[in-house]
Amino acid sequence: MFPLFDDNPHGGRSYLTWAIIALCVLVYLWQAGLSEQDAQEAVYVFGMIPVVLFNSLQLPEELAVIPAWATLFTSMFMHGGFMHLAGNMLYLWIFGDNVEMVLGRGRFLLFYLLCGVAAALTQALLHPDSKIPMVGASGAVSGVLGAYFLLFPRANVKVLMFPFGLVFVPALIVLGLWFVLQLLDGLRGPSGEGGVAFWAHVGGFVAGMVLLPFLKPGNIPYFARGHHRPFSVIRKKRDPADGPWGRR
Repeated sequence: MFPLFDDNPHGGRSYLTWAIIALCVLVYLWQAGLSEQDAQEAVYVFGMIPVVLFNSLQLPEELAVIPAWATLFTSMFMHGGFMHLAGNMLYLWIFGDNVEMVLGRGRFLLFYLLCGVAAALTQALLHPDSKIPMVGASGAVSGVLGAYFLLFPRANVKVLMFPFGLVFVPALIVLGLWFVLQLLDGLRGPSGEGGVAFWAHVGGFVAGMVLLPFLKPGNIPYFARGHHRPFSVIRKKRDPADGPWGRR
C-alpha cells in the first residue's frame, strides 16, 4: 500500500507542517550542493552518533562543531538521499496537518521535537556503541503517525493498492501495519551498523502516543470517524459519451 492522502479535512492552515517540510528540503538542497567529502563530514557533524552522544568516543576537533546533545535536534532535519527525504515528507504532509490543527502550532512544534529526540534516544540506547551517524525526520514523523493513530484511526487514507488501484483504507490499518512492520524489522536484525533505524521509528511512534494526552486539548476526542466508506475503490465516473472502447 502506497499512501497518497487522507480524507480528513483539518479546517485550517497547517503553516508549521509546511515550514518543517520546507526546512528539510532546504537542508537537503544544501547537502546536495556540497562536495562528496564535505557532505560526508556534514553528516558526522550534524548527525546523531550514539557512541559520541554517550561520550564513549570523541569526534576529531574539526568535526566537533556542536555539542553532542544538539545532534538530537539537528539530525532530524538532515536526510541520506532524495527517496529518504521524499518518503518522510510525504508521510508528514499526509498526517501532520491534522495533528497540528489539534495541538496548535506551539504545542505541535514541541511535540514534533520531543518525538524526534525520543526516537533518536531509542535507537542510541539500543545501539550505544554504534559509530554510524543517524539522520532523518522519520523518528519525529513516526511520532506524528502515533498521534494520528489515536486521534483519527477511523479516518481513511487514499492508498495505491496493487492490483486494485486507488482504495480508501482506514488509518488504523495503514498505520498499524506500518508500525508492526517497523517492529518486526527491528527485531529481525541489528540496525546499529547502518541501514534503516527501525527502532527510531518504533520509539517515535510510541512517544507520539504517550505524549499526545499531555498536549492535546481536553475538548478534542479520540477515534474520529472517517468521511468515506472503508475499502471503497475510487473509480473514475463514466462519461455517457464514451463508448465501450473509449470516447467516440
